Amino acid sequence: MTQTQEPARSRTFSWSDPVAGAAHVGRRSGLELLRAMIAGELAAPPIMHLIDMARMEADEGRVAVELVPQEFHYNPLGTVHGGVISTLLDTAAGCAVHTTLPAGIGYTSLDLNVKFLRPVTVASGMLRCEGTVVQRGRRTALAEARLTDAQHRLIAHATSTCLFLPLDTPT
Repeated sequence: MTQTQEPARSRTFSWSDPVAGAAHVGRRSGLELLRAMIAGELAAPPIMHLIDMARMEADEGRVAVELVPQEFHYNPLGTVHGGVISTLLDTAAGCAVHTTLPAGIGYTSLDLNVKFLRPVTVASGMLRCEGTVVQRGRRTALAEARLTDAQHRLIAHATSTCLFLPLDTPT
């Protein structure tokens, strides 16, 4: 896309090698892995830097992530793009499932069903997205995520089904 408006705004960000972090997947439980990322022992995945997620909390079956909406999140309508909102919901729901997994087991999302309830702008303030595991079986788990704004209003809601996968981990 060609920039036709002046003055142009810019943004620069950096990230760590995602392969180095991925090498730890399967060697620790999901909760241990996420807590190592939160503590800075392992690098956060690049997507967190790309959309500028601010903070993460993780407990068994629950994850929360935060993001301050910025102009670079906007769509042509002047609101935060639904893909950014969906990414927050997917992260919180999927990582909540991840916290329940033992070492050697991974997961993949089978679906993500999102309901957008309110528009988001920079005036919305800090967004908080909390994901929780609703039901966990032997092969799948159902999780939900709720995104609220600084006034604690519900912005969006999602459900996600995740499939568990055995991981090949070197010994």
